[in-house]
Amino acid sequence: MSNTRTAPSPRPDSPAAADRSFARRRTALAAGLVTVGGMAGAFVTSPAAAATDWPVAGRNIRLIVPSPGGGGTGDTIARIFAEELARRLKTVFVVDNRPGANGNIGATVASQSPGNGYNFLFSWAGTLAVNQALQKKIGYDSQRDFAPIALLAEVPNILVVNNDLPVKDLAQFNAYVKANPGKLSYGSTGIGSSMHLAGELYSREYGAQMVHVPFASPGNATTNLMNGDIQLMFQLIPGIAGQVKAGRVRAIGVMAPQRSPGLPDVPTMVELGAPKLMSTTWFALLAPRGTPADVIERMNTVANEIIADPATRKRLAEIGATPMGGTPKQLADHLAAEIVRWGRLVRDARIEVK
Repeated sequence: MSNTRTAPSPRPDSPAAADRSFARRRTALAAGLVTVGGMAGAFVTSPAAAATDWPVAGRNIRLIVPSPGGGGTGDTIARIFAEELARRLKTVFVVDNRPGANGNIGATVASQSPGNGYNFLFSWAGTLAVNQALQKKIGYDSQRDFAPIALLAEVPNILVVNNDLPVKDLAQFNAYVKANPGKLSYGSTGIGSSMHLAGELYSREYGAQMVHVPFASPGNATTNLMNGDIQLMFQLIPGIAGQVKAGRVRAIGVMAPQRSPGLPDVPTMVELGAPKLMSTTWFALLAPRGTPADVIERMNTVANEIIADPATRKRLAEIGATPMGGTPKQLADHLAAEIVRWGRLVRDARIEVK
């Protein structure tokens, strides 16, 4: 789907401004405002009336996704939810892919979009939590500029090694890393990515000395892992499950509290005695600041209905994602905790993207 260009601050005579004006007039009528000869009386918008109005039939809703289209984990999950939201709310959800700058471009576009109930952001841990510490100027504030709606799903990192590495479990891996300081390389999709930070998390927990090798794509990194050019990865399960099942790489442990539906036979780091080695990419739905509270509530209700639906849970499990759900406050609390957690790691490891 082609990208659309959105002006952050529409002129008063622009179509976007006209949409806003129409929405205000429509809400005013629903609240019982009477205008005579151009003179309007004061009024208070009724939440029930606003909820009845939204979404307006025939008006598209934009779901901004700060990654390329074409089948990546984030884009795939976003489209699963966009499809279900459209079906349940009986309107069209347009997935607007805005990739670039570790997700900053898309998140900035979303933060500058009108909070009118027709713009939403689908984003994840890196963009919403890690970038706050990773980069000095990102164009938005995850907590100030967005209203949280719901935590949708998460995908854990998993420690995998090349088949030639003489280790079969975490204890053997730890011993091998300790015996070979600086000789092992791990791949990632770039500085500050979940794969990179998972490696830093492991290194700081065990005092390990490993070489980080960033690649342009997870596919390139995985190919180099299978070829033996790098020895290990802290991959995301959707990108490596097929190679694990085919025996092309060896899985050591899932970096989540529970086993992954994508690789149910692989133990968790908790099971392996390493409960601090937790690293997942979580995905969430948010709205620009100022979006009406009743719209947030409706979206949260529908999102949780989707998450509870067996068909959706099966689709998520097939790509290695674990369904989440919950209230807007639970997402807000989770985001706050993640900003603190990953911010501390980024600062301690002195990681920076200029």
